[in-house]
Amino acid sequence: MSKTIYILNGPNLNRLGTRETEIYGKVTLADIEKSCRELTEKSGISLVFRQSNTEGELVNWVQEAADKSCALIINAAAYTHTSVALFDALKLLSVPIIEVHLSNPSAREAFRQQNFISPAVTSGIFGFGAIGYDMATNAIIKKLEQEL
Repeated sequence: MSKTIYILNGPNLNRLGTRETEIYGKVTLADIEKSCRELTEKSGISLVFRQSNTEGELVNWVQEAADKSCALIINAAAYTHTSVALFDALKLLSVPIIEVHLSNPSAREAFRQQNFISPAVTSGIFGFGAIGYDMATNAIIKKLEQEL
């Protein structure tokens, strides 16, 4: 089995740190990647960390993760509420999938109540800000250690 965790990020997350900081905080996506990379490197696990504003590219990466990863962490951002294509792609994976959101979509606007991603994932971490990525990464590392 591959010892590679994929972390995939959807639209507008490349603007973290400057976009709606009252909701998403001032931590950048590069900061989040650095923190997750430190966690995986300590455990001898590789990390593929990517962001795209394009739905089709995210679908391609999810399919790649189906073939090459031991786990997937995904923040589909706005595609959480719109993408049947991502849902279908996630259903291809047989590895743990953790959905992460910086805010808690259930506590926000009505249109964010629809979630196409959650039915296809193992677990979710919502509303902890950037720390949610560390929580997800640590959970995957612990799960992998248990399987050894």
